Amino acid sequence: MTERDGQRKTPEGQRKTIFIYDTTLRDGAQREGLALSIEDKLRIARRLDALGVPFIEGGWPGANPKDVQFFWQLKETPLTQASITAFCSTRRPGQVAAEEPMLQPVLAAGTEWITLFGKSWDLHVTTGLQTTLAENLAMIDDTIRYFRSQGRRVIYDAEHWFDGYLANPDYALETLGAAVEAGAEWLVLCDTNGGTLPQDVGKIVAAVNTWLQNLPAPRPQLGIHTHNDSGTAVANAMAAVESGATMVQGTINGYGERCGNANLCTLIPNLQLKLGYPCIAPAGLETLAETSRFISEVVNLAPDDHAPYVGRSAFAHKGGIHVSAVEREPKTYEHIDPASVGNSRRIVVSDQAGLSNVLAKARSFGIHLDRHNPASRQLLTRIKTLEHEGYQFEAAEASFELLMREALGDRPRFFDLKGFYINCQHQGNGADHSSQSLSTIKVMVKEEEILAAAEGNGPVAALDTALRKALLTFYPAIANFHLSDYKVRIIDSGAGTAAKTRVLVESSNGTQRWTTLGVSTNIIEASYQAVTEGLEYGLMIETDYPQCAIAANTDELAAAALQKTRATALAKLKQELGFD
Repeated sequence: MTERDGQRKTPEGQRKTIFIYDTTLRDGAQREGLALSIEDKLRIARRLDALGVPFIEGGWPGANPKDVQFFWQLKETPLTQASITAFCSTRRPGQVAAEEPMLQPVLAAGTEWITLFGKSWDLHVTTGLQTTLAENLAMIDDTIRYFRSQGRRVIYDAEHWFDGYLANPDYALETLGAAVEAGAEWLVLCDTNGGTLPQDVGKIVAAVNTWLQNLPAPRPQLGIHTHNDSGTAVANAMAAVESGATMVQGTINGYGERCGNANLCTLIPNLQLKLGYPCIAPAGLETLAETSRFISEVVNLAPDDHAPYVGRSAFAHKGGIHVSAVEREPKTYEHIDPASVGNSRRIVVSDQAGLSNVLAKARSFGIHLDRHNPASRQLLTRIKTLEHEGYQFEAAEASFELLMREALGDRPRFFDLKGFYINCQHQGNGADHSSQSLSTIKVMVKEEEILAAAEGNGPVAALDTALRKALLTFYPAIANFHLSDYKVRIIDSGAGTAAKTRVLVESSNGTQRWTTLGVSTNIIEASYQAVTEGLEYGLMIETDYPQCAIAANTDELAAAALQKTRATALAKLKQELGFD
């Protein structure tokens, strides 16, 4: 560890290692609106394996056919370093574990480790299971002993542990005692309802740790499993670690039922970079942001741009004073080095921007502006004017780069749209209605006037299709472009139907993404601006126009672009386009 950005100086190796246990594939998949296919689960498991997570919970074999197939596929192509665990509950009341049908698929999954959960709260035993406290202890003991007799190692999840301990501490400890006697190697204390606060978690984990140390060796280790219903899941897990827990269970991006689980993307760097507890190898930690985004894409949920450490805005600087300071010394406004978690610094431009923002942003595009260059002040004034009108360049960096190039007289003109006409037809009512739009456009490309028409299920789709149709012959790369997101926001809602509309369009060529925007009182006009700039920026990338890759969020391409000579590249492009 270093002094950088307030991190503790404690060297790694002097503090206990924390074992990360990921339950994204089981607990995380219980999030409302989240569904995973077998292929999704396999892709996520392999990414977590590459990250360096030692334990990955795969699901409950037998609960559904999908989880059975998942475990069988992992048998054929095992993970490289992570232990995959199967999840299940204790046997049912009045049964014998060896004869319990629901335990057989768990054994058939063939995992070395099985995570078994049992009841800690006397209320759940008598009300939920409708059995006796003694029978619950027998269920824990019998199930663990049975798995141990089959050569399995057991992680015991003490469900509703904190509520159970607060209600009846003696009985709660008896349940842990039953798990210890039966051979569990880990005791994981679960804040299942997510209602416990950090100070109570710390005290209770410390009390359990003291109780555990008084037992004869060999003793199991302690773990923690927290939910975020009080907004304190990460803080609760950290309090547990400081009080003796050596396993932390959580999910990537905090996915989970209700309000989610402890977010490993926050917990891992907090534990490793702030508190000095080794969790994963530094090389793995440097892929954390990428892993977060990858999994959000697989589960088809938008990434949280403002997530700590891994969010796109986690190291974004907008205020002019902030930008000026961070340019001189990063730790003035950054608590860690963004690269340590695989993230990067971003300079945001807006109506709050100062000249430092504009200069720094220009440098990120490989354009070196001098503070005394009149274009710098003109560009700053133009940005503030446009943002006052409703533009928001912090969300559309591709449009900002085009604006900056225009101010410098360095914006390429791949085409000029001379005009367009859109006709919309609506037929029928209710469930039987249908609508169709027809767009006709006139565009000038390389001194040739092109007229094209296309239909779409809406006016924007029709306009986009017609424009692509007109340009495709000249620029075949456009066939690879597609709109990946389309957002509309009413800026001044008090103006009613005369309100201004801001349209954000995210485009992609399959490997890179970039965002452009348009603003107008006419939603079609605003959409046209965003769509055409999206095509224009995409063509800049495809034609290798100098220093254009940063707004597409591709640091590698940006670094390559910085090595090029702008004059040579510009001359080449002008020659290709037939410019004088």
